[in-house]
Amino acid sequence: MQRMLLLGDEALAQGAIDAGLSGIYAYPGTPSTEITEYVERSKEAREKNVFAHWAVNEKTAMEGAIGMAYAGKRAMVCMKHVGLNVAADPFINSAITGTNGGLIVVAADDPSMHSSQNEQDSRVYGKFALIPILEPVNQQEAYDMIHYGFALSEKYHVPVMLRITTRLAHSRAGVNRIEPVAQNVLKMPEDPKQYVLLPAIARMRYKGLLAMQNSFIDEAAQSTFNSYIDGKDKKLGIITTGIAFNYLLENFDDRVVPYPVLKIGQYPMPRNLVAKLADSCDEILVLEEGAPMIEELLKGYLGRGPVVHGRLDGTVPRDGELNPVLVAKALGMKVDEMKNIPEIVAQRPPSLCPGCPHIDSYNAINEALLPYTKGRVFADIGCYTLGALPPYNAINSCVDMGASVTMAKGASDAGLRPAVAVIGDSTFTHSGMTGLLDAVTDKTPITLFIFDNGTTAMTGGQNSAGTGRLDQICLGLGVEKEHVREMKPLKKNHDDMVNLIKEELEYQGVSVIISKRECIVELNKRMREKFKNKENAKV
Repeated sequence: MQRMLLLGDEALAQGAIDAGLSGIYAYPGTPSTEITEYVERSKEAREKNVFAHWAVNEKTAMEGAIGMAYAGKRAMVCMKHVGLNVAADPFINSAITGTNGGLIVVAADDPSMHSSQNEQDSRVYGKFALIPILEPVNQQEAYDMIHYGFALSEKYHVPVMLRITTRLAHSRAGVNRIEPVAQNVLKMPEDPKQYVLLPAIARMRYKGLLAMQNSFIDEAAQSTFNSYIDGKDKKLGIITTGIAFNYLLENFDDRVVPYPVLKIGQYPMPRNLVAKLADSCDEILVLEEGAPMIEELLKGYLGRGPVVHGRLDGTVPRDGELNPVLVAKALGMKVDEMKNIPEIVAQRPPSLCPGCPHIDSYNAINEALLPYTKGRVFADIGCYTLGALPPYNAINSCVDMGASVTMAKGASDAGLRPAVAVIGDSTFTHSGMTGLLDAVTDKTPITLFIFDNGTTAMTGGQNSAGTGRLDQICLGLGVEKEHVREMKPLKKNHDDMVNLIKEELEYQGVSVIISKRECIVELNKRMREKFKNKENAKV
């Protein structure tokens, strides 16, 4: 139909639009953010009334997508790998409820932790949930897998996971589109109790999920996304998954590997092809991005079969991304690595933008805390996490979304007074509100700073659910009105801010200070757009 140059994320989005998507739900997080942004910007999606929603967190996004699939429509939910932890409850249970329409769960993993606090492998979640998993090798497969995934989901009435990793998500390639299909019509589940997971019903549905496992294995065995490519040299057989297949091919000028290769793009693992490889080769090398999931499974499947090499025995590093050089080393090939990197490309640490409101907030917090011992500021995930670096050195923790509030509470419970928490506006509504409610319930002395820059800045400026209502939320959670304070972080307000903070640090109860000023990047965008509109009006 048409050829487009797309990021891997964009290929997933366009594939979903063409496959009859009715709704996409997400919480922004690199490397998954561009999927939903693409749908938001798509004229086709708007014309088709595709619902695109930035949820408060990944759990609510997952549940929204389950609800749309309940109504018989095709829905997609997108998140980064650590976001799947937040969505784990509905995700796991959705495999037991099953689906009425099509449901695809996109998990974008981040090997090497480019913008994440761990590099967990979402395939483990998919295996745990006992659902089919798809993993594309390139942008075209990403596009095609969306069409196939929705069909597979509706065939077996189960959610399907699609796992993508950073390099594929953020690299471009040509993608051939196919003829779009219409959206599903609204229809209710035939079984009115399908989604009622009372123990008696859940037990029956779980037995049904288990009964489908052989069918999932058969689907993988016949899948065009799994292929066995024979080779002349049987000393070694290679199993690759996802983008690792590309890294393997890049080591051969003609892109022809002399060893037999099993390329896996659909799980459960195709046992027939694994057996074929094991029967014909002396040893096996597993090249998979992320955890050694296939490598561990092979040890159970093969018993005393061929020796298996990979991440577990050190043939491939246990952590970090794969790349062509690491694959070459695993194959015993000579590698010409560039050792002397010119100073012009030397790495530099990330920093807060000039004019960022967080700078003035941290300067005031640091001064107010000078009379106390260090190590009492618990922070969260966002641009403000950069406050851990010089010259601010202002925060002492960053564990997971919302942990700043609850860690400060726990430290206060242990006797650390004052205990301070720093959280952003979007992260607060994502998972900080419940921690604040815990503190209010126990009347725990903590001072919570909510850095309100009016957007979800770190991931590109998506809307923040708390904008314009953070004070009301805090009051609704039970914080006393006189201890919900607001300050505007500017240099000229420094002394006033320090005095305000000192007052609340001394208060032996729950206090919230909302540090409110627009993100400087978003402000510049808004001003440029305003100027552009004014110039266009003159013309």
